[in-house]
Amino acid sequence: MDDVGLLDVLDDAARAVRGALDRLDDWGPSGVRPGQYRLDLAADAAAMPILRAAGLAVLSEESGVTGDPTSGLLAVIDPVDGSTNAHRGVPFWSTSICVLDPEGPRVGLVHNHANGDRYTAVRGGGAEKGGEPIRPSTCQELGQATIGLSGFPGTHAGWAQYRALGAASLEFCAVAEGMLDAYLVVGQSTLYGWDYLAGLLICRETGALAADRDGRDLVVRDSSHRRPVVAATSALMDRLLAETVL
Repeated sequence: MDDVGLLDVLDDAARAVRGALDRLDDWGPSGVRPGQYRLDLAADAAAMPILRAAGLAVLSEESGVTGDPTSGLLAVIDPVDGSTNAHRGVPFWSTSICVLDPEGPRVGLVHNHANGDRYTAVRGGGAEKGGEPIRPSTCQELGQATIGLSGFPGTHAGWAQYRALGAASLEFCAVAEGMLDAYLVVGQSTLYGWDYLAGLLICRETGALAADRDGRDLVVRDSSHRRPVVAATSALMDRLLAETVL
């Protein structure tokens, strides 16, 4: 399947999620595990058949691995990233899907269901929002930067302003399009591949920089966690990685 076909599949899965949630009356806690909502389960049940019918193995936050993740294309999905936002009515939540091939992230989609914003990227082909190219800010100085945070920082590192928005996939995209100058995981917080891989590809394709605070590869094909940092410029990245107390 070519890249256009893969993005069509991801769009179909995201639309199926939206349709399933529109039909769901109870978005509350699932009772299955802490932090999971009924909306997560409904979204997963809607997306999975579409991804599997396209011949993709799947790694989902909600249902784990389906198919052989080593056999070809692997779709890594968070059916609803920002579930608590969605449940509480905060308009910042998405479906995030990244397809990996043996070389790494190949295509990615982050669809903000709260406002319809659609971010896409194809490896080597750039990144777009609503079909238009996007680019990060040119901010060089941490003292002038507005950053996004996941977790509670041990100290203030000198940024001008910060936001804690609660949906990593969209916060990566916010860096990619210049709404945020950087985004980082701090304190005891960690992220999983389904949270950020689509956003990671989108950032890479705009020229934004990404690294793991602990020096590990951010491209994961299992449920291992990471502590990513995304920054608009190398100067910001260097400063944020130097702040080891965060």
